[in-house]
Amino acid sequence: SMAAAPALKPLVAVAQVTSTPDKEQNFSACAGLVREAAQRGAGLVFLPEAFDFIGRDATQTLSMAEPLDGDLMGRYAQLARDCGIWLSLGGFHERGHDWDTTQRIYNCHAVLDHDGRLVAAYRKTHLCDVELEGRVSMRESSFTNPGTEVVAPVPTPAGKLGLSICYDLRFPELSLALRRAGAEILTFPSAFTFHTGSAHWEVLLRARAIETQCYVVAAAQTGQNHERRVSYGHTLVVDPWGAVVAQCREGPGLCYAEIDLQYLHRVRREIPVFSHRRHDLYGTVEAAGLVPAP
Repeated sequence: SMAAAPALKPLVAVAQVTSTPDKEQNFSACAGLVREAAQRGAGLVFLPEAFDFIGRDATQTLSMAEPLDGDLMGRYAQLARDCGIWLSLGGFHERGHDWDTTQRIYNCHAVLDHDGRLVAAYRKTHLCDVELEGRVSMRESSFTNPGTEVVAPVPTPAGKLGLSICYDLRFPELSLALRRAGAEILTFPSAFTFHTGSAHWEVLLRARAIETQCYVVAAAQTGQNHERRVSYGHTLVVDPWGAVVAQCREGPGLCYAEIDLQYLHRVRREIPVFSHRRHDLYGTVEAAGLVPAP
């Protein structure tokens, strides 16, 4: 008898963009990439942190932020419906329920399904307060509230997606907790600076993939966002063995990767690190409210 044809592996598209303070221009650029990805057959598109805009300063950023039920997210929901595609919107400047009292925003990673429904929203828990003398000065906590919970991995057509944002990459505990809760793909939508990106970006992403045995998807900002801001770029996808399987060139664009969950499970079987952990010696890495996967 004829062997059954192998099942098609889900295709994901990962976007690299140069957001500016011009929201309209940013939406037009991102929407163009989403449509292109849908035409190529991707089922899920990843956009980077600050896909909506990158403001020149905290005052401008706060003035341009919107709630999740505002105009911009409505347009992305319509885009998802029009294209029949899932969207990982990797870092939205969100005016949350407490905007009136705090006058601060959340850095929110929103996931929309192909009907445009909001299926998950993770608010960045580690805020980037970094001071590299004479090179980089960032104080995200001066205008952003930290999120208060880790979000359970989201079932998508490509696999179970663990949500985080940019600076979260430096905290392996979060990735390990998401893996323990069943994640198969970890995503780190980012706007890394050139100094930190050239030193740490790829090695941290590959480390997270190797230690969790997950796919790692990292959409990134690239190039000159405004007069005082340049982003590192180097959007990439890493497989559960730690190999870079897709990467963007310079400038805005897309890269594509197949998500092979059979391969992921083989890697986990062959080096079963999660059953070798010595919880008796150093505890378990769990997130409050998340249920360990069977």
